[in-house]
Amino acid sequence: MNMPTSDKIMARRSDKGYFGPYGGRYVPEVLRSAIEEIEEAFFEEIADPSFNAELERIRSEFIGRPTPLLYASNASKLLGGADLYIKMEGLAHTGAHKINNAVGQALLAKRMGKRRIIAETGAGQHGVATAAACAKLGIECVVYMGAIDVDRQQPNVATMELFGAKVVPVYSGSKTLKDAINEAFRDWAESFSNTFYLIGSALGPSPYPDMVRVFQSVIGRETKAQLAERGVTPEVLVACVGGGSNAIGFFEPFLDDETPRLVGVEAGGIGQGKGEHASRMTGNGARTGIVHGYKSRFLLDDDGQVAETHSISAGLDYPGIGPELASLGRSGRIEFRRATDTEALEALTFLAKTEGVVFALESAHAASAALSLARSLQPEKAVVVNMSGRGDKDLFITAPLLRPKEWKDFLERELVAMNVSQGAKK
Repeated sequence: MNMPTSDKIMARRSDKGYFGPYGGRYVPEVLRSAIEEIEEAFFEEIADPSFNAELERIRSEFIGRPTPLLYASNASKLLGGADLYIKMEGLAHTGAHKINNAVGQALLAKRMGKRRIIAETGAGQHGVATAAACAKLGIECVVYMGAIDVDRQQPNVATMELFGAKVVPVYSGSKTLKDAINEAFRDWAESFSNTFYLIGSALGPSPYPDMVRVFQSVIGRETKAQLAERGVTPEVLVACVGGGSNAIGFFEPFLDDETPRLVGVEAGGIGQGKGEHASRMTGNGARTGIVHGYKSRFLLDDDGQVAETHSISAGLDYPGIGPELASLGRSGRIEFRRATDTEALEALTFLAKTEGVVFALESAHAASAALSLARSLQPEKAVVVNMSGRGDKDLFITAPLLRPKEWKDFLERELVAMNVSQGAKK
């Protein structure tokens, strides 16, 4: 499946970096020339047939596209309502949708002659994808990751390092994704002559929201074609929303149409109080602000500083939302809902037992809303949920919750075995 034509890209392109009242390019003067260089190169390369041909080859051979569209027949029967379909982005190489954007931006960086790539990561999937893309394309890779996320996503940290990336824990602030972004920007300001900052979500200063949407739109274009091949007209499309890259990519081919309904699902966390969730478009906790180089909806405290957030999923606890999604929510084209930690875990378990598919905790938030929608709709309707990632990475979070005693016993045995092994080497 081919990339959109340059005419379509220009038609979808932001208005001088803005989507309605949101977006823009709020960066230090030292970074302005670096961002302008990226903007010029991106729109030049995306119109170049040789760039698109190389990108399509990598998607096929390396990522494993197209990813399947699964009819969840068992779940649909149990729900007793609409048919449920799952776009299986978790089957892409590295286990999530993040690889689509990572490969696209890494290829752009290589054609620009950049020798080093830096990235931020929350749940670790963007970091893993970036590390893999850099290994494939032969580019040095440094990944900034909040210290809390490093602790709870050790399998992804180990994988990044296996791909040859340097993972830098960030101990400032809340020690999560927003702080990793801050550190990546500091690095870039000192190294932009040979460094490309590969942002993982549809946010940041222009042109990043445009770039990420273009590289992730492969999800939605495949889904639209796969549904058409089956003669299925979807009633609702559902995706989780942290920064928003999987959602904007999934929704992109449908944005100009009145149907289907588009539903974005935020992290409801453990409550509606301050620091208990990461919901920017639902509830009254967010307001317009400028953070990380762009204007959007953010969770801010009374002093205008970025507020604490919470989610069981490391990829949904970002305090802001991509500017295009904020604008589409403001216009009403995208409906926003929230799912709690408990609801996400319940959805994850249900689909694992009925369909043999383990959603990432981020994607499980979308699954929770999709299950609810499917129950409420008539049998002739269809609900499509984007499984933006698979749940392998969350084993150290889900196992202690689902089987605490067995997991504790396992870890204690492993610790004993590790100590014995290290003692034998001394």
